[in-house]
Amino acid sequence: MQKNFLIIAAIFLFLEIYIYQAIRTLTDNSWVKIGYCVLSLAIYGIFAYEVTHFQKSDRSSVRIQWMMSLFLIFILPKIFIVLFLLIDDIFRTGTYILGFRNPAENFFPERRKFLSLMGLGLGGVLSALFIDGITFGKYRHKVRKVKVKIANLPKGFKGYKVVQISDVHSGSFADPSKLEHAIELINEQKPDLVLFTGDMVNNVSEEFRPFIPLFSKIKAKDGKLAVLGNHDYGDYVTWDSPGAKKKNLDTLIDYERQAGFDMLRNEHRVIEKDGEKLYILGVENWGLKPFPQFGDIDKALAGVPESAAKILMSHDPTHFDSIVKQHPGNVQLTLSGHTHGMQFGLDLKNIKWSPVQYRYPKWADIYESEGKFLYVNRGFGVLGYPGRVGVLPEITLFELS
Repeated sequence: MQKNFLIIAAIFLFLEIYIYQAIRTLTDNSWVKIGYCVLSLAIYGIFAYEVTHFQKSDRSSVRIQWMMSLFLIFILPKIFIVLFLLIDDIFRTGTYILGFRNPAENFFPERRKFLSLMGLGLGGVLSALFIDGITFGKYRHKVRKVKVKIANLPKGFKGYKVVQISDVHSGSFADPSKLEHAIELINEQKPDLVLFTGDMVNNVSEEFRPFIPLFSKIKAKDGKLAVLGNHDYGDYVTWDSPGAKKKNLDTLIDYERQAGFDMLRNEHRVIEKDGEKLYILGVENWGLKPFPQFGDIDKALAGVPESAAKILMSHDPTHFDSIVKQHPGNVQLTLSGHTHGMQFGLDLKNIKWSPVQYRYPKWADIYESEGKFLYVNRGFGVLGYPGRVGVLPEITLFELS
């Protein structure tokens, strides 16, 4: 533990030496330099305090949000600043080693000043983006409209409208009223059915209680169905006993019921119109280890005809490739969430990138494999970093055909 602390401290010291050099290159004002040092020491002090006082027994997510925010706003951008100056130093040292000239002869103050200015500028832009993501980004909910063709869909369900939301993480929001606009967006779509694909809380059921009146306002002709996500089980905090943990889960399910959601735990519901049927399956969380694998698609399919039109709610998208797409039950459409698009990236019409894609190749939008479809929702809320940059919170509207 002490060795790791010393390594991290050495890395931060290395960063600060370079940052200080960049500031000294741009200004001779002593107050600016002193102010920067005082601010940096204060930020590192707060960050170190939050890290060392974090405990798994802590039910609140505030400490994690503080740590992530400080790191992304004040520490990560410094790496980009250092890269600019480090490249210049590597170039100068390389020319010296190769015998072209000594470092002093290869030092250009104007180039150094330009690189310092560029590095500080880009670092400042990155910090501003993370601040905007916390202040406004997590509330910029976007409705994404998707037309999807489901094999054997009865004629009565052509044009049927299904809204999917996922990963609310209610414990990351202090004020339910700030999400009022998102609930209004859902209702504006006039959905026939609303499906919630897991992670209503970060850790404990009490996070959702203040949100019950708000989510009760969501209206759908044929009701609201839900499944559990990995965070809903309370696995990321310590409990006094297995019974306390179970009671927490039971309470969460009851709270969601009070908000109008029918929880599906490896079972299905039938939506019927004029004698025609659409089957909605819901499984418990199933993800690659270390995530829990409670989902049982065989139980959810019990009594469902193989040829019937089916939509599966399964929180983790890895369930699709591992089991669902090859399952003989012939599930035509799977709806998942879980990835959040890492709440950071480029999410444009023709360019999509997020660091999360290196862990989850199917991380956002619709995918087809072996004639089956998977849609991965970008998430309604936030976790860890309490903001969003580039990857907006999502409400998905499906029109079946």
